[in-house]
Amino acid sequence: MRLNEINDNEGARKRRVRIGRGIGSGCGKTGGRGGKGQTARSGVAIGGFEGGQMPLHRRLPKRGFNKWRAKDFNEINVGALQKAVEEGKLKAGQSVDVAALIEAGILRRPKDGLRILGTGELKSKLTVTANGASASAKSAIEKAGGSLKIIEVKVLEADEVKRKKTAAKKAGSGKSSAKSED
Repeated sequence: MRLNEINDNEGARKRRVRIGRGIGSGCGKTGGRGGKGQTARSGVAIGGFEGGQMPLHRRLPKRGFNKWRAKDFNEINVGALQKAVEEGKLKAGQSVDVAALIEAGILRRPKDGLRILGTGELKSKLTVTANGASASAKSAIEKAGGSLKIIEVKVLEADEVKRKKTAAKKAGSGKSSAKSED
């Protein structure tokens, strides 16, 4: 091999589309800007700007909540577990956890754990270890003769005390509003 023989793989370098080069190019005439009007011109910043008036997205109240450290679990249905057993990726009676599912090629990465969902039917006896499971998934696994072990999340004592205080406060506020109605 010589330096003058080195070249890229076919399709590795894609040429950019040169717009505004006539109707034969497929992107001529308006050059991807659509029809006439304000947005066909340069220097337009319509996205949310209302001429100095408070924009709609700032006039409306905030709504909802996004959990700061939300966990992202792998979710798998019991039907998918049964399919994996039928395809020979998992063995009946085998212990199933995140590592086993990744090794079998069913999951790509461990994420924050595993949740079992109840869609589908399970006929094989499996010992499943997961971070959570729906009631229907639990009953399906036990009906097939298997067992489900839920991994307990370690809760700090301070967090548990805080949770109990909050629950007591909420329960107390419900009683006081009921008294005022009488």
